[in-house]
Amino acid sequence: MTFAAMTADVSAIREAHRRHQRRPKLAAMLILGSALLLAGCQTDNSESMIRVERAQGSEENIASLSSVIASNPSDPEGYNVRGSAYGRAGEFRRALADFDKAIELNPRFFQAYANRALVQRNMGNQQAAVADYNAALQINPNYDVAYIGRGNLYRQAGQLDAAFNDFNKAIQLDTSDPRAYHNRGLIYQARNEHGQAIEDFSTAISLSPSSPEPYNGRGISYAAQGDDDNAFSDFNTAINLNGKVAESWANQALIYERRGEKAKASKSYSHALSLDPKYEPARAGLARVKSMS
Repeated sequence: MTFAAMTADVSAIREAHRRHQRRPKLAAMLILGSALLLAGCQTDNSESMIRVERAQGSEENIASLSSVIASNPSDPEGYNVRGSAYGRAGEFRRALADFDKAIELNPRFFQAYANRALVQRNMGNQQAAVADYNAALQINPNYDVAYIGRGNLYRQAGQLDAAFNDFNKAIQLDTSDPRAYHNRGLIYQARNEHGQAIEDFSTAISLSPSSPEPYNGRGISYAAQGDDDNAFSDFNTAINLNGKVAESWANQALIYERRGEKAKASKSYSHALSLDPKYEPARAGLARVKSMS
């Protein structure tokens, strides 16, 4: 099969992927042209749940935090910390109740507003989440976490310019949070500004070298520039960091496919589907490779 025969309509592919991305798990962006099926991570670098240590969501830790609150029920920080633990455990209603209490005790507790926004987002209450991020920024206009969180909401809603401005603001504030660079990189990528995207993904990697997402993102932009060797290296690094991400295997398969190594491509696409049977880039890639046999 020729490269031309592998070309698909970009807008149709992106719409199909947008539907796939509605599920709350790792997803990818499709960029297809001249035989490119480029799957890039569209997650916000592990912000799908409150970013606290896994142990903080344990029953034992929550019980300990409850004891602290019982001994000092007027301290808003105790509710904020326990709310974060509830959020990490997926007990979102209890998390909301704790953040509500923290804000009641201290209406200017901007961190609690941002934490509550993240829980609202996980519950699908996007407007409430934006309102909470706005409240946090009204209290503290230099709070980078709130800009990043609100930017993610804007990006997922397709408001890329607003999202870009929020990520830029966080970066201007000298944030050390890799999500700001990673997510701005995704927007550069969507705009086909791959040189800038590579710079942002590289910065995200320097800040969080053990996260596979920015390696996948950077690899996509390398591939879009025709640099398959660097792309392949990044995709393999992503797999080595976390071998359970379907996107990484589908990205690796793409490079095999472009090299004409159909058996290896088929194996990697199949592995991606075994990790996520509904992952459209892998399904389409496997079908394409099989049609070439």
